[in-house]
Amino acid sequence: MHRLPAILLASVLALATAAPATAAPATAPPADAARPGSDNNARSGSTVDLPPGRSGPAADSTDLLSVRGAGPFRIGASLTRLTSAGLIDWTAVGCDGVVQAGVTGEWAGVILLAFRDGRLVEVGTATAPPRSPAGAAVGMTFAELAQVYGRQGSLIHSDAGDATAYLVRFGSRVELFTGHPVRPVVGYFQVGPADHVERAFRQGRSC
Repeated sequence: MHRLPAILLASVLALATAAPATAAPATAPPADAARPGSDNNARSGSTVDLPPGRSGPAADSTDLLSVRGAGPFRIGASLTRLTSAGLIDWTAVGCDGVVQAGVTGEWAGVILLAFRDGRLVEVGTATAPPRSPAGAAVGMTFAELAQVYGRQGSLIHSDAGDATAYLVRFGSRVELFTGHPVRPVVGYFQVGPADHVERAFRQGRSC
């Protein structure tokens, strides 16, 4: 993670403590996995193998995080609408007026949200699952991500040169995997428009 605001950093570390990440096996993406070049190519189903006794839509409802978002938290959704629906637990104004938020329901303790100008621009997690449509997740190494995504993804660096992340592009949206503060694995997985998610990583936080 790269210069996260204090309240967001505390929340991320709390998520990681509540649900320790375990490295997922590096496997090639399925034939129908999302391909770069489109904002609407993330599949609605999950590629995560379910443990015995879990099956059906309810079982994998918190297993998938794609560039579309997660569950009812879709990129572009209105903070006002989500709050009215009782899906927002808390909010805090961060850098540049971006509003960080926690959620209620089955995604509580799993994801964190960020809103810019009242619209959802980032969904992130410090737990595994959820995983990406290709099967990537918190707890994997950058080398394992490279095996999953091949030429579709690449390592990027912050403008200051003090942080490295793995980036996968899907049109104007991205998946971004940043490092763990202690272990040499992915500690945070986030999705959203490149002009927010990627730019924030490259430029760092201004406050």
